[in-house]
Amino acid sequence: MTERNLTLFGMEAAKGRWVFVAIGLSINICLGAIYAFSIFRKPLEALWGITSSQSGYPFMVFLAVFAMTMPLAGSLMAQWGPKRTALLGGLLVGSGWIAASFSPDIATLALLYGVIGGIGVGIVYGCPIAVVAKWFPQQSGLAIGLTVMGFGISALAIAPLMKAMIDNPDIGVLHTFLHLGIAFLVVITLLAQLLRFPPNGWMSAESTTTSAATTTTADLGRREMLKTPNFYALWATYTIGCLAGLMAIGIASPVGTEVANLDAATAALAVSLFAVCNGLGRPLFGTITDRLGPKHTAMLSFAMILGASLLASFLEQGDTLLYLFTFCMLWLCLGGWLAIAPTATGIFFGKKHYAQNYGFVFTAYGAGAILGTLISGNIKDITGSYLDAFPIVSGLALLGMLIAAFGLNTVKHQQTS
Repeated sequence: MTERNLTLFGMEAAKGRWVFVAIGLSINICLGAIYAFSIFRKPLEALWGITSSQSGYPFMVFLAVFAMTMPLAGSLMAQWGPKRTALLGGLLVGSGWIAASFSPDIATLALLYGVIGGIGVGIVYGCPIAVVAKWFPQQSGLAIGLTVMGFGISALAIAPLMKAMIDNPDIGVLHTFLHLGIAFLVVITLLAQLLRFPPNGWMSAESTTTSAATTTTADLGRREMLKTPNFYALWATYTIGCLAGLMAIGIASPVGTEVANLDAATAALAVSLFAVCNGLGRPLFGTITDRLGPKHTAMLSFAMILGASLLASFLEQGDTLLYLFTFCMLWLCLGGWLAIAPTATGIFFGKKHYAQNYGFVFTAYGAGAILGTLISGNIKDITGSYLDAFPIVSGLALLGMLIAAFGLNTVKHQQTS
């Protein structure tokens, strides 16, 4: 079956399949509200009298659970399909945010928001990515990048909305979770009804063309994938890329107020600016991966992370421009890794078992979330400054460049599944 005899949403498949990109982008805008969590940290610290490390626990738990759920979601999608899987996840996402509004302390918030909401996002997140990856069998980096761009730009709209609701005496910090949870539940569950994989035997016109950077030689199952050096190199570099970016996301608002001397409202606007960079990084690096392949794109990303981290180490009180530049670069590169890794998964291991394989690769995101949050929070509590964490990130960026140079090579795999 070709794109000429298949219609989608009233259009020829070549055009209609882009609707799945728009659907995925919209779902990801809801899921990506976690990236604006730094807006909650200061109000929660004031509400419950907790430390900088403690206020980061819900963010850390959410992202870790999100990543650990992805392998389960991949297997679930193989049995249920993307529509039913995304529906379940959407119900859990909304429930987690709503339940969080009743939290009496930070531990309960981490449990309700972090665990329930994190599981929900972990189940939903891979659905539109897997759908788009299969509708775009070749040169999928741009399509995947645009799909996950919604997760990155979410904070652009959500951060000011969160700030306005938190400052509203009729809503406050906890009830902000309630209002957003209801909205996310409705939007995700409705959009989930439109997701579907292409029919068996469907081929696009681009399937007859190849690219040296994006050609795979086999469709490997998860067990076969775990036997390849590519997997471990991709997992390690993905972890480092996420560690740097997620640390920057988690501390963006407090660094803005404590170091750049921004007021709370301006810091929230800065988070929105960073969100634009995060979102743009996804189609940008997805397109670069299509052209250069995973290895060279990863090395470019780590060079940018290295430069931004070194500059951030020298931030001085009131240095607003340098703060904005370095955090824009770090958020951009995190967005980049959310396109590099899923595209590389298809390149290295094929599209047949894509949902299951990328779910396992995505556990690197959780490792990066845990390490990044722990490093930044503990460094702040020990030294009094988040900035002392950036020399560590610089060293890890150098390590990432080495791993990418020697480990992210496209090799021919023997078909075993």
